[in-house]
Amino acid sequence: MTSLSHLPQRQSIVATCLAMNQTGINQGSSGNLSVRVEGGFLITPSSLPYDEMEPADVVEMGFDGTYLGARRPSSEWRFHRDILKARPDVDVVLHAHSTFATALAVHGRGIPSFHYMVALAGGDSIRCAPYATFGTQELSDNAVAALEGRLACLLANHGMIVLGKTVKAALALAVEVETLARQYLYAHQLGEPVILPPDEIARVAEKMRRMKYGQSPEPDAAPEDTARPRQA
Repeated sequence: MTSLSHLPQRQSIVATCLAMNQTGINQGSSGNLSVRVEGGFLITPSSLPYDEMEPADVVEMGFDGTYLGARRPSSEWRFHRDILKARPDVDVVLHAHSTFATALAVHGRGIPSFHYMVALAGGDSIRCAPYATFGTQELSDNAVAALEGRLACLLANHGMIVLGKTVKAALALAVEVETLARQYLYAHQLGEPVILPPDEIARVAEKMRRMKYGQSPEPDAAPEDTARPRQA
């Protein structure tokens, strides 16, 4: 393999990292991003500002912890490796220190189902993993556990992790998690928010699943309530 193998994936990592900063979910080079490739994964390098990163700077790693290239992988490579190994259903791991998600995480708080959009993260809550020093196996183990059955989690006193099949999907979910964190914090200004029950979140998740795959009509809709094409 050469240092520029998987060029399209490298280019998408660079573009997505720039978008992470542009959308405000990350600052400087504090976050990191990985994408599964054959035999391993690509990951952002350590301590390189995103606006200076080139496709050749992206590091190729194997699941055994070895890597190719002149740059060192992100210090958080362990949880990227372990999540991708544990979750064959996803191909992208995105980590960011977004402001509102981190504000919740420093209190060890996750995001409950105060809003139905929490269902996008794969369950009726977005958990907060216990604190562990960055870059350690302990942090990786905590993250993998918090992500069981989920596509997002917070990391206590640290930030967020989101998963996706594509970098586009992961970035969109990261923006949504940060939005939910902001809304949840604002809602607390008026007291403890109302929490939707698990059966409602399950119903929402099923409706979202059907919408994603273009399925219609909705299973719980009466015929007269179902949108349908107008006859010419």
